Amino acid sequence: MPGKYHRMGDYQRFLTTGHNEISLNKFVEKVRRDENGEIIPIPSPQVKLNGTETVKLLRPYVSVRFMEQVKAVIPLAVYLALFQLFILRQLVQDSWIIMGGLFAAIVGLMFFMEGLTLGLMPFGTIIGKQLPRKSSLPMVMLITVLLGIGVTFAEPAISALKAAGGNVVVEKAPYLYAMLNEWSEILVLVVGASVGLAAALGTLRFLYGWSLKPLIYASLVPVLALTIIAAFDPELQKILGLAWDCGAVTTGPVTVPLVLSLGIGIAASAGKGDSGLSGFGVVTLASLFPILGVLLLSFYICYTVTPAEIIESAKLAAQAAQTMNVSWYQKSPGQEILLGIRAILPLVLFLFAVLTFLLKEKLEKQGEILYGIGLTILGMCIFNLGLTYGLSKLGDNAGTLVPTAFMQVVGQSSSPLYVYGVGLTLALVFAWFLGYGATLAEPALSALGSTTENLTNGVFKKKTLVMAVSIGVGFGIALGVAKLIFDIPLVWLILPGYIIAIVLTYFSTEEFVNIAWDSAGVTTGPITVPLVLAMGLGLGNATKAIEGFGILCMASIGPIISVMISGLWARYKAYTERELAKTERKATSEQEAKAII
Repeated sequence: MPGKYHRMGDYQRFLTTGHNEISLNKFVEKVRRDENGEIIPIPSPQVKLNGTETVKLLRPYVSVRFMEQVKAVIPLAVYLALFQLFILRQLVQDSWIIMGGLFAAIVGLMFFMEGLTLGLMPFGTIIGKQLPRKSSLPMVMLITVLLGIGVTFAEPAISALKAAGGNVVVEKAPYLYAMLNEWSEILVLVVGASVGLAAALGTLRFLYGWSLKPLIYASLVPVLALTIIAAFDPELQKILGLAWDCGAVTTGPVTVPLVLSLGIGIAASAGKGDSGLSGFGVVTLASLFPILGVLLLSFYICYTVTPAEIIESAKLAAQAAQTMNVSWYQKSPGQEILLGIRAILPLVLFLFAVLTFLLKEKLEKQGEILYGIGLTILGMCIFNLGLTYGLSKLGDNAGTLVPTAFMQVVGQSSSPLYVYGVGLTLALVFAWFLGYGATLAEPALSALGSTTENLTNGVFKKKTLVMAVSIGVGFGIALGVAKLIFDIPLVWLILPGYIIAIVLTYFSTEEFVNIAWDSAGVTTGPITVPLVLAMGLGLGNATKAIEGFGILCMASIGPIISVMISGLWARYKAYTERELAKTERKATSEQEAKAII
């Protein structure tokens, strides 16, 4: 009772009433020692759980990871379905198949991300710490390049890129068709080698503390030069969208963590890993180098094969496919399962070989790591099925139907749903909100926001970064959709965008440059890429566009510009507040001095 006093003895007696003290020795075995005086470990009792107890134990663990993927997939799917139903006045075709595919994508990503953490990340951490201590710098660079190739094949979004080849008409874009079909494996190999070179250069940057700005300038000069050259060739011009989109596809959930863990581990072992900017910059280089690699590959194909030869080869391949019996692994679902195994298993074997034969190290918790690798392979196979039956179908449906809002679609006799200006505005607003919502759903963006707020000592808030990136992606995707609708040459959008980015880079500080350029890689996750890529290809087919690529690269340049503008504004505000505080302190001091006099 308040205001009433009690004796301390009565209070203690009240607390101990009905309680018995039992010695811990009754429950713990006595310490036993062997002949050498070493403590003999007490064997742990085997825990046996029935089915109900197992479910109760796993439910919180699974539900959290499942809901992470649900939050990334379902809002976008619902948004697309509602837009199609209420604005475009069309039912979602194959809705049950798409729902099953989306569920497979969610489950596959859940298994994949968990397996990546348990099974593949320990390899990157150990190799990153031990490789520079036991190998020469050239060997370190070689392993880094090979790792870049392996992680590229393991990226979930790469499957979406390879699947896009079936939507390209060979007569309209022969070189683009060749790169996505006959040269598809070489294309992925070139992209992987480019990622590997970017990772090697990023590692050298960690070791020697190089600034990111000169590397950006040096990378953009050849990329933009080859882009301009390709823009003057009618056939090579059709490859520009693919080349620039490849830069966005590569920076996914496999490449970024593994390459960063390797690079930061090397920097730490060399005593250079204490900088707050350790880890930034590799994503930027891994986005730019693949563009250069794909452009060089397209030039090589152009000078070795003619369009007529590609068209003839495609016709012969189509005729052979009609008469040839298709094996189980060449059709769904066998094809998706095989691709999932091929994507992960070679990477695991390579990492294991480096660890065992080159570094002569052993993995701790081998059972846990094997379990993680199994989850990664299983998740990749299930995600591929979700990509085929869910994300690709949904995106293709949306892209095909969006033009019906303002124009007569190829192959349809129905009139546009709205007046041209209204329908066009609806299409662009739809694209903006798609990009904005997809970016907000990316879990990596939240982590980047927290890191940014810490590195800038609170000058650049997490909320500011998330909003800046999301708005930039929204405008980028809307601009990419406008490019397909109006058939605007991609070079007309790329050159002004990157010139603005270069100017902003010059005036921005190193911290904001690192954050802004790396934020472009965060936006292109395993959900956004297949959905936007399929939507772009569907939109391209419906609007008579030659190809549907280019949206992803605009979604990358958008956040670079928006984040650097936000960074400059945040720095200006901080400077203004400091100057205002100085003025107030000076005025206060003068008033105090006058009062004393």
